[in-house]
Amino acid sequence: MFDRLEDLLIRLEEILSELQEPDVASDQNRFRKLMKEQNELTPIVEAYKEYKTCKQAIEDSLQMLEEESDEELRELAKEELNDSKARVEELERELKILLLPKDPNDDKNVVVEIRAGAGGDEAALFAAEIYRMYIHYAESRRWKVELVECEEIGIGGMKNVTFMINGNGAYSVMKYESGVHRVQRVPETESGGRIHTSTITVAVMPEAEEVDVQIDEKDIRIDVMRASGNGGQCVNTTDSAVRLTHYPTGIVIYSQTEKSQLQNKDKAFALLRAKLYDIECQKRHDAEAEARKSQIGTGDRSEKIRTYNFPQGRVTDHRIGLTLYKLDKIMNGDIQEIIDACIAADQAAKLASMND
Repeated sequence: MFDRLEDLLIRLEEILSELQEPDVASDQNRFRKLMKEQNELTPIVEAYKEYKTCKQAIEDSLQMLEEESDEELRELAKEELNDSKARVEELERELKILLLPKDPNDDKNVVVEIRAGAGGDEAALFAAEIYRMYIHYAESRRWKVELVECEEIGIGGMKNVTFMINGNGAYSVMKYESGVHRVQRVPETESGGRIHTSTITVAVMPEAEEVDVQIDEKDIRIDVMRASGNGGQCVNTTDSAVRLTHYPTGIVIYSQTEKSQLQNKDKAFALLRAKLYDIECQKRHDAEAEARKSQIGTGDRSEKIRTYNFPQGRVTDHRIGLTLYKLDKIMNGDIQEIIDACIAADQAAKLASMND
């Protein structure tokens, strides 16, 4: 591990030297690549430098204890020794986590697809609430949200909704939301006052660039039509809606949220690329079954990950055994504590698998 850390320290010094070269600023691709690498390496190198400083402090304290006879100075040396040893242990764990293999998709934007499952209208109502929960969470992170497609029901629910979240590291955080979300409550549509259990599924897919997915024109059929449902003045009067059919997979994308046909087409293709890229990612997950077992809920879309119990104001994440009694705050987008716990559990599982 320490040989690798030394190599990274040298590499960061090389990057900083390259960034000083006058011709780098004129080559935007090279400049962006170097800046990205610098941002990735800086926290690792800073932690490693602090680690080396603490190790040196331990040596200095031990030497002082050997040579010093003054009791007051010896007590200071002991205190410094204990503090440095404790910090070294913390930094060793931090460095192991920082050196864990990084998911190549972590920096990407995401496409989120929410679908009502078992429970009829109640499931559709809950799907709409979870959509709003993610909107609030994205706003708290200052991320941009764009609606791609949505099928609503008359009482304010959503049979399905697909949206994009654009923000730095969105996938690294949102990927833990993939799976089945379960709600337990008395539905507004229920007159008997009985608690019902309904489910929705959430799929979080990394946004795919054109270089990630090659789409052959002959595999696509593009249909344009008038948008349906609520919209602005020209939504229902021009052929602005776009439907893409991908023959090899049978995937059909329908986009009508924008007034411009071109914008709807761009959104539809972005969603299709994300779905095709996600299929490839799922194949890799299946091919690496053991690796998938060490991850927290990022591989299996059929996994029941969370229960929202309204009568008790309780939210439970089943993957990590976390229960929080602040359902109102969570439904308003305060999900960071759950995500942080998932990230910590995921890192711990990966560290354990590396030590096996």
